[in-house]
Amino acid sequence: MNLLRAASTVSLFTLLSRITGLARDTLVAAYFGASAWTDAYNVAFRIPNLLRRLFAEGAFSAAFVPILGESRTRVGDEATRELVDSVATVLVMVLVATCVLGVVGAPVLVYLMAAGLRRSPEAFDAAVVMTRFMFPYIGFMSLVALAAGVLNTWKKFVVPAATPVLLNVAMILAAGWLAPQFGHWGIQPIYALSAGVVLGGVLQLAVQFPALARIGMLPRLRRPSQAWRHEGVGRVLKQMAPAVLGVSVAQLSLLINTQVASFLGSGTVSWLFYADRLMEFPTGLLGVALGVVLLPQLSATRARGDDAGYSGLLDWGLRLVVLLALPCAVALMTFAEPLVATLFHYGAFDREDLRQTVVCLRGYGAGLLGLIAIKVLAPGFYARQDTRTPVRIAVVVLCLTQLMNVLFVWLLDMGHAGLALSIGVAALINAGWLLWGLRKRGSYVPAPGWGRFLVQAGLASLLLGAGLAACAQALDWAALRATPGLRIGWLALCITGGAAVYFAVLLALGVRPRQFMRRG
Repeated sequence: MNLLRAASTVSLFTLLSRITGLARDTLVAAYFGASAWTDAYNVAFRIPNLLRRLFAEGAFSAAFVPILGESRTRVGDEATRELVDSVATVLVMVLVATCVLGVVGAPVLVYLMAAGLRRSPEAFDAAVVMTRFMFPYIGFMSLVALAAGVLNTWKKFVVPAATPVLLNVAMILAAGWLAPQFGHWGIQPIYALSAGVVLGGVLQLAVQFPALARIGMLPRLRRPSQAWRHEGVGRVLKQMAPAVLGVSVAQLSLLINTQVASFLGSGTVSWLFYADRLMEFPTGLLGVALGVVLLPQLSATRARGDDAGYSGLLDWGLRLVVLLALPCAVALMTFAEPLVATLFHYGAFDREDLRQTVVCLRGYGAGLLGLIAIKVLAPGFYARQDTRTPVRIAVVVLCLTQLMNVLFVWLLDMGHAGLALSIGVAALINAGWLLWGLRKRGSYVPAPGWGRFLVQAGLASLLLGAGLAACAQALDWAALRATPGLRIGWLALCITGGAAVYFAVLLALGVRPRQFMRRG
């Protein structure tokens, strides 16, 4: 299997997902703007989304995929099917209990996430209602994570990569069609978004069944007592315990930032959310794609005892991070206003919302390289079934993040922009520490040529940044609001031209595509 082709396939569908996601967020921004109601929705959606990252994409995947890959390599598909059946049975039981507790405890969860919403009782109550309605989303997405782990281990990347598009389509329909209907019926239109989230979760889970059936791995629920006794279930739970703590630390940082933002004024949570959505575009496109492809391959390589191949996979992933994430980080910092204006500056999203979102995006951009590098470096530990080391690093970084919040938000009076910057700087520290840990234990030995490659990528990114900064200053992007087609055209021209300059400079400096070809 050509790993670059596999990563490109995942990136292509992730790109489609991000484009539809941006279309969704643009529609939501235009219809609802940044207000107490949108803060309520963002808080309500963040709660099940936080748990999804905590259990589904985070701790569960980190624990399950390496054990699944090892099982398939060592004992074959039939024995691995028993592992999948048992894990699926236990997962369903846990999810049902979690969803019930979440629905009952929604008021407490909303208060813990954003106590500042209580200044607007209607918004707080709306957040509670939407949290209860959307909480089953965590159940759907955890089962989707199980299916994705199986499909990716079998090197079937298309369905898991394309699945998120369905959530975006469902929410676009909810914002564009259902929300106005709710308004006509006398129902608060923001509630339509929560209906879109639930529909999206159902659709994402439904498309997994045919894909799993085609490879003969559609889970069959077993008797609970039988499932709990399976040796693999115990191993997954044992690996999940520290992984849950590690992901909890990252999510706790997000929770604290949301809590702080809720006290900084109406609209602050939404400004951070819109900036985060733009930052998630390259993070998902590059980091998620590399992580999805690397984790099963690293697990299989580790099971074979191929240390050189293990190190080579990490080196390949890190070079792609520098090649693609560095210019994206430069673009977010130098071209932030045109990006935010073109995507969100419509309808109720006014010029002040634009300005405040731009400063947040620049803070996130400062740490983008670290955010994406973590997606490559963390699997380097997970594939070795070491979930404890990333936890220890994450705990220390959490403490550092809060110290930076004090410095940036209050001492330097940066406000909500300081919250974004603290996350960005913390990600760089986290990535650097993970890299140091992999090198110290000998899991990763850099291949020759890194010094030259960093100079090449750095020079190309410098020229890219200069060009994009000039483009950002050449036009009044906010004033082009009345002519969205023209603004979109200029944005496309600037980005396409910048990308052409970047890769042309790399070619002139001696970087060739064949350097990134690798089979796994």
